[in-house]
Amino acid sequence: MKKRKIINLSMVGLVFLVGFFAISIVLMPVQAQARNIKVGIIDCYSGPAAVYGEDALNGFKLALQEINKRGVLGKKIEFTTRDTKFKVDIALNMAKELVLRADVDILVGTINSGAALAVSEAVAKKEKVPFIVWISKSENITGKKGHRYVFSTGENTAMAGKSGGVALSKKPYIKYWIGGDDYEYGHAIADAAWRNLKARKPEVELIGKSWWKPGEPDLIPYITSTLAAKPDAVIFCTGGRSMTNIMKAIKATGMAEKVPVYVHTATDHVVLKPLGLDAPEGVLGTMDYHFYFPDISDNKRFVKAFSDTYGHPPGFPAFHGYNTANFIAAAYEKAGSVDKEKFIDAMEGLKIDSPVGEIEMRACDHQVVMPMFLGVTKISLDKGVAFSSDINTLRGVEVMPSCKEIMEARGQ
Repeated sequence: MKKRKIINLSMVGLVFLVGFFAISIVLMPVQAQARNIKVGIIDCYSGPAAVYGEDALNGFKLALQEINKRGVLGKKIEFTTRDTKFKVDIALNMAKELVLRADVDILVGTINSGAALAVSEAVAKKEKVPFIVWISKSENITGKKGHRYVFSTGENTAMAGKSGGVALSKKPYIKYWIGGDDYEYGHAIADAAWRNLKARKPEVELIGKSWWKPGEPDLIPYITSTLAAKPDAVIFCTGGRSMTNIMKAIKATGMAEKVPVYVHTATDHVVLKPLGLDAPEGVLGTMDYHFYFPDISDNKRFVKAFSDTYGHPPGFPAFHGYNTANFIAAAYEKAGSVDKEKFIDAMEGLKIDSPVGEIEMRACDHQVVMPMFLGVTKISLDKGVAFSSDINTLRGVEVMPSCKEIMEARGQ
């Protein structure tokens, strides 16, 4: 009798184990499918440039609040951030860690164009992971050095330079001086602005250049030497902290009252807000977003939601971050899968609604097609800050290089 009882108990145990493993095997794919979509964000969250990284992140988080309420393919989109400290080598290390150890589905970043190009080539392309660039503006990111795994959800130097070049070509100026930050972005926007200006007005002359290290605190000596050269007009190509510093120096020297000045980001609220009533008036600038323009319902809703959440209106990085999250969600829904290659296919040619109207991720180069807004800085005494005035809207197709030009730049 004892022997039979032992056998029966053994059989019960065996049946239990077999059933347990069978259930585990059935549940394994379900559990794997249940993992949320993971986004790894590499950007600058310390130092002067952090204001732009934080603004982009806040725009991204605002969009996720709505996206995660409905879910994407039955999942939520979660993210983790890494601080690049505005350094290329740190950005590379952070990107590799997120891809190889944290197993993220997508990389997003950065404000530094040099970092964006390095991560694009050494991580995204090599590891075949989608990388969405949301602030860095070098046209080489989706132009000459573009590839299948990199996208841009913000305007680039080709778009900004063409906008500036077209605007300046209609002016009577002949002799120009160019100055800016001595790194990828500064040189890229200078090349684009001059290339487009020269193409439309061959008689213009470049009488000199001056370059300074990114974030240089005192730009007044450079302005002094520029004015001494007596140019008809000046083009400044500044990024990061220098975007506000150059405006401060222009005001301190009275430069805009002596010679016409164009700065791509001159009319941006993030650049102008720290200066208050000390911002210079009359500086020509281009931007792809203003919280007060265009005056449409989608922009009003975005501005209200952002202001209610963070206590201040959004800048262009928040606009880019917001659009990036919506592109990601829409692409996954279109792809019907978290597969990286299917995600890329879905991104190509994808259109979404945005605070400035419908925008498109162009298939040929993975560069977003969006309008640019050309204006001139003007002080508002009531609001205590400068804004963009006399705004002209330039359509995306008007300010972007053609797909043929992109393929030629890539040698294809």
